[in-house]
Amino acid sequence: MSELDSQFDLSAAALAAVRERVGRQVRPTPARRWPLLEESTGTPTWVKHEGNNPTGAFKVRGGLNYVERLLAEHGQVAGLVSATRGNHGQSLALGGATFGVPVTIVVPQGNSPDKNAAMRAYGAELVVHGEDFQAAREHSMTLARERGLLAVPSFHPWLVEGVATLAAELHEAVPDLDVIYVPVGMGSGICAQIAVRDLLGRATQIVGVVATGAPAYALSFDAGEPVTTERADTLVDGVACRVPDADAVRIICAGAARIVQVSDEQALAAMALMYRATHNLAEPAGSLALAGFLAERERVAGRNVAIVHTGANADFDLLTRALHEAECEVWPA
Repeated sequence: MSELDSQFDLSAAALAAVRERVGRQVRPTPARRWPLLEESTGTPTWVKHEGNNPTGAFKVRGGLNYVERLLAEHGQVAGLVSATRGNHGQSLALGGATFGVPVTIVVPQGNSPDKNAAMRAYGAELVVHGEDFQAAREHSMTLARERGLLAVPSFHPWLVEGVATLAAELHEAVPDLDVIYVPVGMGSGICAQIAVRDLLGRATQIVGVVATGAPAYALSFDAGEPVTTERADTLVDGVACRVPDADAVRIICAGAARIVQVSDEQALAAMALMYRATHNLAEPAGSLALAGFLAERERVAGRNVAIVHTGANADFDLLTRALHEAECEVWPA
């Protein structure tokens, strides 16, 4: 089987339906202000805590929605296959376990051992192949052809509408947001934020954040079209993309305010700050929104800002490194 195509239409009715579907498995996550964190940000700051979800990340919303819609609209399949650096794969693995669909996940060599173990624990068959995400994705397509599996992309309308549930929760909790910072991996998170913002008629700026070592989406935003890079060299595994999705780029170019690039050091420092100020663990991608916000905090001073804490799946050794290096100041004054 090949990838499923579907039109993305986030109407009010579609959003209500997906909130009912996802809500059967995922409870609304809190959006909270932390006074100690605001000592660093210098402005009213809400954290949308997606690390509290099943699988410890926001992507579970998309994976559950995808599998349920697939079965409802297309019937049973032999199995699903996809590539991931971790959270997308966990979401599909849990979705498969919930609805009785076999799931095969391809990860690159050197992938997070904790995320690999979690995917296996949710029942997925794990295949290790390639040096980076793109190589793993290409191998997942080969497995789809060889085994008769449905290839699930990392960006798909059903994934985006599932993730849109968190954006809807955020705007309900904080209806007067000026700016939302969100990490950009393959684009489901930022595209969901744009879609919900537009549906609600809000003026909120949506700002994407990528790692400097994986700037494909930032370069694509600047160019107004997809730009591929030769490498994605960053410890922020959740955004280690070098071949952006064309549909995601189109939505981002039309609806985002800008995309900020931050260094690995800034991501680690944001991990440490998140832990110290809120006592919530952030994986590298989960800290990226905070890192991007801090990198341009003077630009948004005095405004109501939200950051999406997208996930809490940090390996222990990386967390240890982040806390050890936290004394270094990496943001401009």
